[in-house]
Amino acid sequence: MTQFAKGTFVVSLQPLSFENADPGQQLGRMSIDKQISGDLVAATKGQMLSAMTSVKGSAGYVAIENVTGVLAGKHGSFVLQHTGTMNRGVSSLSVTVVPDSGTGELGGIEGEFKINIVEGAHFYEFAYRLPGD
Repeated sequence: MTQFAKGTFVVSLQPLSFENADPGQQLGRMSIDKQISGDLVAATKGQMLSAMTSVKGSAGYVAIENVTGVLAGKHGSFVLQHTGTMNRGVSSLSVTVVPDSGTGELGGIEGEFKINIVEGAHFYEFAYRLPGD
């Protein structure tokens, strides 16, 4: 059965070097650190790769982040995989739990993590499933 968690998070992105990148390309790499509150209380660590283009509003990114914390009273961790694109201002984002990445009481977790940004504040809605639910 699908469960739902929601809340807010604060994210810190820090630039990292992008090895072997042509200086003319608009490629980037950043560290991701989040503090998540609400129904999921957790901290994350991860990295993001991005590509900008010469067309305003067009870009792409991928990211992997490890989430460690408490969800519905269960302790453990899992990995989120991000795939995002902007096509001339129209965004598409998919953030999913990497299969079999759950540990501890979150072993076997599956789910989709939706991110909403409203007036600079970050909100999430997490639809997830755990074995036995």
